[in-house]
Amino acid sequence: MKQLKSVLFASAALTLAALPAQAQNMPKRIGYVTNYATHEWYQNVIKGMQARAKELGIQFEVQDANLDIAKQVAAAEDFMAKGVDVLIVTPVNEEGVVPLLRQAKSNDTPVVLEGNPVKGMTTMVAICDYDTGYFSGVEAGKYAKEKLGGTAKVMNVGLPLLSATVLRSQGFMDGLKTIVPEAVMVHDLDGGGNPDRALEVSAAALAKNADINIIYGINDSSSLGGLQAWKAAGKSQDALLTVGTGGEGLAFINAMEKEPSYRIEAAMFPEKEGYTAIDAAVKLFNGEEVPEHIVSPTAPMIGEDWKKFYDYDASTRSIKWDAVNALKAPEKCMKTAADLK
Repeated sequence: MKQLKSVLFASAALTLAALPAQAQNMPKRIGYVTNYATHEWYQNVIKGMQARAKELGIQFEVQDANLDIAKQVAAAEDFMAKGVDVLIVTPVNEEGVVPLLRQAKSNDTPVVLEGNPVKGMTTMVAICDYDTGYFSGVEAGKYAKEKLGGTAKVMNVGLPLLSATVLRSQGFMDGLKTIVPEAVMVHDLDGGGNPDRALEVSAAALAKNADINIIYGINDSSSLGGLQAWKAAGKSQDALLTVGTGGEGLAFINAMEKEPSYRIEAAMFPEKEGYTAIDAAVKLFNGEEVPEHIVSPTAPMIGEDWKKFYDYDASTRSIKWDAVNALKAPEKCMKTAADLK
């Protein structure tokens, strides 16, 4: 843990550049309201938060909204009633969290958002979503030119509810078109961000028109749901490319090891994002100025590139901090949620 701490603080990608712990006042309690705790991404975000909170001697608690905005608001209100010093929130949806931010402000409770922007926020720890999609799209274009005859017909298993995921899909198509200008999006689906819904809508879309050769998912559940629908239809993966986003847990590693078409993953390193969110919470507690968007790095992983960033023993994975911290987060995102309006 001591080594982990030193590596993270040395990282150029950490825009917070936190002061030594003894130079800061530490919040006693931090409450995190996640939107979907059963998801691998959030489980690993939580692990990063727990590790950092333990290092700093902070009591850390989690409540799960389970994709219900009413539950999220109630959980945040409960945390504030219990007197937490800082709230961290992953929004179920952006509009629903706006009143919560106003309530927290009136309660003098600082709030760090994870993953998605909300009007009136102080700060958010998140990747550059458009950039993440864009660079995986560039790699997909290279693959299409080399392996797919230069054609790119995309089934986008998206999530229009969140601006972050819309940006990923837009970025993917824009990056793809830099290499294959005639690339087209055949299906633009709402996969709900979960495997069951992604499978359902993908199966329905493929039943209508299966003339695609690229499956893009805005998270791993989406790409895997799309691929499962393809396989369920009895189709070969020989002329198919599947592109995932997230690197959320073990699922993408298993897919890259076992599925012939699953060749590209836009990794988002949830452990690092969680760790950084705790540092942001400490900064806010001390009244320090922080960027509105604290950028967490991403990287497209092709084939076995994931081994550069993770160790995997068939049941658990551990992040290789030296490799992750060598990645540089961009100073500014190519596009943000404001560009969607």
